[in-house]
Amino acid sequence: MSARTKARKRALDIVFEADQRAVSPADVLAERERSADPVVPEHASALVDALVTHQAHVDEVIGTYAVGWQLDRMPAVDRALLRTAVTELLYFPDVPAAVVLDEAVELAKQLSTDESPSFVNGLLAQVVPLRSAAAADGTVGD
Repeated sequence: MSARTKARKRALDIVFEADQRAVSPADVLAERERSADPVVPEHASALVDALVTHQAHVDEVIGTYAVGWQLDRMPAVDRALLRTAVTELLYFPDVPAAVVLDEAVELAKQLSTDESPSFVNGLLAQVVPLRSAAAADGTVGD
């Protein structure tokens, strides 16, 4: 498993835990970084920080493309997974979109329902053009 794959999983764990505890992902990240057991990878910290900064926009994007689903009614794992993946798609232009989609679908297969991989893939595939549009006007990564 690559270092980035492990970092994505760790970011997902932090976002999921924050959701379950009804606290900010920043608070959970700070707890994990203080304990340093295991060490929080740099990419995981960056993903969580970006999500905290842009969560309103990330949730808006998910809500726009989650046809038939409200964010608060999704399985918690899917919600956390989509939040981290959409954050990576929109705010980490150096990471190939195909990698983000592939790894999100794989995590959905491992951690969620039988329907989740196709749901996650379908939603994220709709977000990819937003990345391209933002890159064209220079707003990716802002």
